Amino acid sequence: MNYPDLEIWKLAADVAVDIHEMTLSDLPSFEMFETGSQIRRSSKSVKSNIVEGFSRRKSKKKFLHFLFYALGSNDETIDHLETLLKTGSLTNKVKYDDIRFKLTELGKKINLFIKAVKTQHMGSC
Repeated sequence: MNYPDLEIWKLAADVAVDIHEMTLSDLPSFEMFETGSQIRRSSKSVKSNIVEGFSRRKSKKKFLHFLFYALGSNDETIDHLETLLKTGSLTNKVKYDDIRFKLTELGKKINLFIKAVKTQHMGSC
């Protein structure tokens, strides 16, 4: 198994693309270098931390460390998305709802994956 086989990585990659496209098509130009840039980075950080954790999976402690970073980046992405909606920079409520739903599902799946690693990992902690 490789990281692209992980359901959480696939969903994180999908969300990162959705957010990238949303920031280019639905935000005012001044947001490209403000919250738009921050939300792009945090969404890409979710999948990158999953990859880095997976590459260190022989160590349970290191694997969990990066999965918790991925979870934190997911929460950060939700916070940026909510800020964009509340400030009126993102007015497409349908797109907001779709991305928000995916981020919520991703957070749940990362949490479940963390629990599985905690209970089933055979490496050292």
